[in-house]
Amino acid sequence: MRIYDLIKKKRDGGEHSKEELRYIIDAYVGDEIPDYQIAAWLMAVYFRGMSKEETLDFTQALVLSGDQVDLSAIEGIKVDKHSTGGVGDKTSLIVGPIVAACGMKVAKMSGRGLGHTGGTLDKLEAIPGLKTELTDEEFIEQVRDISIAIIGQTGDLAPGDKKLYALRDVTATVDSLPLIAGSIMSKKLAAGSEAIILDVKCGSGAFMKEEADAIELAQLMVDIGEGAGRRTAALVTDMDRPLGQCIGNAIEILEVIEVLKGGGAEDLRELCLELSSNLLALAVADPEQDYRALAEDALASGKALQSFAQMIAAQGGDPAIIEDPSLLPQPKYSAELIASQEGWISSMDTEACGIASSMLGAGRLKMDDQIQPAAGIRLHRRSGEKVEKGEILAELYTDDETLLSAAMTKLNSAYGFSQEKVERKPLILARVRKNEERSYS
Repeated sequence: MRIYDLIKKKRDGGEHSKEELRYIIDAYVGDEIPDYQIAAWLMAVYFRGMSKEETLDFTQALVLSGDQVDLSAIEGIKVDKHSTGGVGDKTSLIVGPIVAACGMKVAKMSGRGLGHTGGTLDKLEAIPGLKTELTDEEFIEQVRDISIAIIGQTGDLAPGDKKLYALRDVTATVDSLPLIAGSIMSKKLAAGSEAIILDVKCGSGAFMKEEADAIELAQLMVDIGEGAGRRTAALVTDMDRPLGQCIGNAIEILEVIEVLKGGGAEDLRELCLELSSNLLALAVADPEQDYRALAEDALASGKALQSFAQMIAAQGGDPAIIEDPSLLPQPKYSAELIASQEGWISSMDTEACGIASSMLGAGRLKMDDQIQPAAGIRLHRRSGEKVEKGEILAELYTDDETLLSAAMTKLNSAYGFSQEKVERKPLILARVRKNEERSYS
């Protein structure tokens, strides 16, 4: 088998066999194929695409290129949740405790933020003392004991994806649906859970800007998950404004606690309940059960909050932050963004909001950049709301006063105003499940 022939085959519109895809990934990981030939193959895939079966085989080749997490030592149903990335998206830290409180086993591996989107690990590490690096044994034991652990990736999961992504990033082949779906799902499959709920973001703050593209990606990932024997479903959700009111790390932990106590921003709470109920339905599959009611009870009873506190303590953090938020990192400087006109907020450039937060020190442009845990933004007004001139739109926080001015300018540019109310898109744009027609809100 020669990579030259496989490049030519894909260039001419051919479909790869499972064996061919295994050869491409394994040989590339083993440094038997140079970057320039894989770059040519990636570009051929970008233009020619992959069939449904081919995309599943490609994903499984990525899974088999490295370690796979064995969760068989954990009794019960192991579940996972993935978001394609958004601004203010702290749903994993709410959904995980909710479904754990409902009897599921949440064995989740998360990532760090890069660019304008935040990372779950960065938010968790804003909690004093909390560690996100556990051994495999510690990870398994914690999930067995308290039903939930959220940590960084262990072992060498899907190294083929890691190596391919670095090359895609510099060869303009990132935005190919089969390559995106394979990249995401290879890590989810390697992580070992039986049921997976996907939150596919769509809008100005998401990678997928158009609803049709987001739905197509969601369907492709559901097909991959189900094809690999995992119960999988997806919600396509709005990211044309930040999710919730807070953007950052410590400040998002505050909002997580607010929701787990039964309050918080309505859109954030609603999405978390929907993701939780859909994940429970996947995992248990009892048509007689009201999963939304189960999720709501986990919040109302305080069981989800207790689950979050147990996870914090188990991973070395201080659960006292739940009752005393001042124990979280506090910013040295702050500033207010004031509305220069009255009217309705008609739109928000959500990506610009995320960039403004990063400019304050809450995010990173490169993976080795250091972040300021206390930096971030609290949005007092968002799209669809009416404001008066002189009202506070947002508060900005940082440990470096020199960063405030540029971040303020960037955040101000994110707001669009109208003299008439503009209706927002629904929070949930579509639901995608196996063997079902896509349903729309």
